[in-house]
Amino acid sequence: MTLFVNHLTHLDVSLWCPTRGLAGASWLVDVELDGELGEDGMLFDFGEVKPWLKAYLDDSLDHTLLVPTRAPGVTVQECREGLSVRTTHSYPLEVRAPRQAFTLLPWAEITPERLADHLAAELSRHPPARVAAIRLQLRDEAIEGAAYTYSHGLKRHAGNCQRIAHGHRSRLHIWQAGRRQPAREAEWAERLADRYLVDAADLADAGEDEHLGRQAIRYTADQGHFSLCLPHERCVILPTPTTVEYIAAWLAGRIARESGQATRVQAFEGIDKGAIAEARP
Repeated sequence: MTLFVNHLTHLDVSLWCPTRGLAGASWLVDVELDGELGEDGMLFDFGEVKPWLKAYLDDSLDHTLLVPTRAPGVTVQECREGLSVRTTHSYPLEVRAPRQAFTLLPWAEITPERLADHLAAELSRHPPARVAAIRLQLRDEAIEGAAYTYSHGLKRHAGNCQRIAHGHRSRLHIWQAGRRQPAREAEWAERLADRYLVDAADLADAGEDEHLGRQAIRYTADQGHFSLCLPHERCVILPTPTTVEYIAAWLAGRIARESGQATRVQAFEGIDKGAIAEARP
């Protein structure tokens, strides 16, 4: 007998892609569990199994940087912050952060399918009573219209959002004169795609890296010291922290000024959550 739970939870991560570079992702998590019926006519109590599954997923790779350690140009070594991850393809990047900010995977490339199988295997090592097998599916949210992926870190966040390289795949809705603006949504989604959103207060002197066209970001948060260095063109610098509230306000202001029209922006942070802001030129 099999029980299933669709959209048990969702995961927000960044990953290193050999072709795209640093990319944000948000995946819905579906689960199937096999087992034998008990005397109560049930496989198991969902009230007990669901929190176990969600806690494992939230405490393992959620809000981490997924690193395929066998990808071309990827090296990982210990450093004073915890771990240093360096890349050369598709562009040079270095992330230094506490160990819990990374999920290291001995693969050449990360795919949702392989990651789901890996997580199911890990969960199956110590399953709850009467659970014989576990299968997971990680899938993108179905989005009609514009969507973009970004990475960021929030040093003032009390939870795992403080990790310097986690990300999201997000919808973007823009209204002007009471109507959605699909062309503007597509334009801004393209401008923000696979970018790192930076709080200007976290910019650091890159030294030699600055002359090579790279930007350094550094901050200290409750979990430790974090730093990131990547090409200037991969960064979008905001004058504020990169919370979704400030992202929505920044987008509304920029679009209103560039278009000369009052603008309302609904910015999502991953799946089914976000902020709305309005601005006039």
